[in-house]
Amino acid sequence: MGRRIDIEALCAEKGLRITEQRKIIARVLSEAEDHPDVEALHERASAIDSGISIATVYRTVRLFEEAGILERHDFGDGRARYEAAHETHHDHLIDVETGNVIEFVDDELEALQRRIAEKLGFRLVDHRMELYGVALSRKS
Repeated sequence: MGRRIDIEALCAEKGLRITEQRKIIARVLSEAEDHPDVEALHERASAIDSGISIATVYRTVRLFEEAGILERHDFGDGRARYEAAHETHHDHLIDVETGNVIEFVDDELEALQRRIAEKLGFRLVDHRMELYGVALSRKS
């Protein structure tokens, strides 16, 4: 949420071999302000190095995801979208008209989710929340 994550450094920490093309894809992901899909990543990476194929982007995001460097999201538009795996938890609000994704943290909501899990006999270890909405200023 506003803080950039150095994906190339995470690759080095995890001992991943970082080719020049992977380095470019890592940089594009680190600089992304949105949650790009593979096609958007390919477009941005190939603007830097036209030799980067879409297959290379697919392989690289799969590798980064398996290494825990990237998180994959499905925001209901039929496209897998990606963001750097954050150390801190956050949720998403998706504008269904524009596809914009807003990251947020709400302490009351986090506490409520823990209480619900406890009431049902569980200790919450992880969760993902995605809210879908229409901006109030655009309602007819």
